[in-house]
Amino acid sequence: MAVDSLPALIDRLHSEQVGFLAELVRVPSDNPPGDCGPHARGTAVLLEKLGFTVEQHPVPPHDVQAQGMISAINLIVRRRFGPGPTIALNAHGDVVPPGEGWTTDPYGAEIRDGMLYGRGAAVSKSDIATYAFALKALEACAGPLRGQVELHITYDEEAGGLVGPCWLLQQGLTHPDYAICAGFSYNVVIAHNGCLHLEVRVQGRSAHAARPETGVDALEAATELLNTLYALRRTYAAVHSRIAGIDHPTLVVGLIKGGINTNVVPDVVTLTLDRRIIPEEDPDAVERDLRHAIEEVAARLPAVRISVRRLLLAQPLMPAAGQEHLVRALQRHARRILGESIPANGVPIYTDARHYSAAGIPTVLYGAGPRTLLEANAHRADERVGLEDLRKATHVIALTLADLLAP
Repeated sequence: MAVDSLPALIDRLHSEQVGFLAELVRVPSDNPPGDCGPHARGTAVLLEKLGFTVEQHPVPPHDVQAQGMISAINLIVRRRFGPGPTIALNAHGDVVPPGEGWTTDPYGAEIRDGMLYGRGAAVSKSDIATYAFALKALEACAGPLRGQVELHITYDEEAGGLVGPCWLLQQGLTHPDYAICAGFSYNVVIAHNGCLHLEVRVQGRSAHAARPETGVDALEAATELLNTLYALRRTYAAVHSRIAGIDHPTLVVGLIKGGINTNVVPDVVTLTLDRRIIPEEDPDAVERDLRHAIEEVAARLPAVRISVRRLLLAQPLMPAAGQEHLVRALQRHARRILGESIPANGVPIYTDARHYSAAGIPTVLYGAGPRTLLEANAHRADERVGLEDLRKATHVIALTLADLLAP
């Protein structure tokens, strides 16, 4: 079968691919709590039914627990066509918890108006299906190819990727020359933000609410800290990235916990901060400056103790030499399949792609999905993926692989 027959073959496999994706969505893999081993084992069975040999690489419990998870198994499928470059395709099977507001079962994989609904349908179980069926179609192509394709299915993207792609690379289990990571169909991502998560603990002293002056109100102190952080956040609007698709740094206080009871002066309040880092910023300097701002508040409030703990520091994905080979091939085939030119740009999120890039591997993001995270309801109720986008993205990936592996 010639390479030109790939699209027709993928079309014939499409209903099977939709069923494969539905099975992935129906098995919960919420992270937190991060008990993702069962989903990985089930995914391995589904891949084996497609004819693949699947390596299962369980992550040691100590490493998993250090990331706040319960279990993780990384999967690798290797298909060698001959001497040549190795291209890794990475998608993650862990998902954020569904939350509220759904109009359908988050694990039901309901198909409605050409969309498959469910948690992980877009981010990024659809890309597991995209990459698996692109490789299945490529295997059926008798045209001469060189090199190797690897599927990397990992399970801690929502916790930072340290026991997913980062672990696979550190363990020497993979040495790809290029990497394509989970993304959407209407752009090729060449850069993304980094992210700093800090936990700030404000400790006062409890007291009876009838005699608040005998205590130290941690919530009052935390309020002063919040005012300082929000004032600092307003200054970020003046700092702009030169990369299209990325605007300015952001800061969000995502979690606040504290207090004992309504009639007790709060003794401890804990804040968790999310600071997005544009590619032009130095992540170490960002953390240093944010800690300094917190320390200045602490100096004004000697009756309280304020401590800071880093939870995550994710490096930005930077434009890098070698990406252009992936970008050109993806854009060329996307123009043919989608009927339009797609941009190569940045996005304000952070992903596991940064781990491949940090290892010196030219890396981009491309996969199944609409034009924006909002259209996909990613990390929101009624997450969904268009089945036509799934089919077309599979075409693009398969043709791109055939292009990059051509003699």
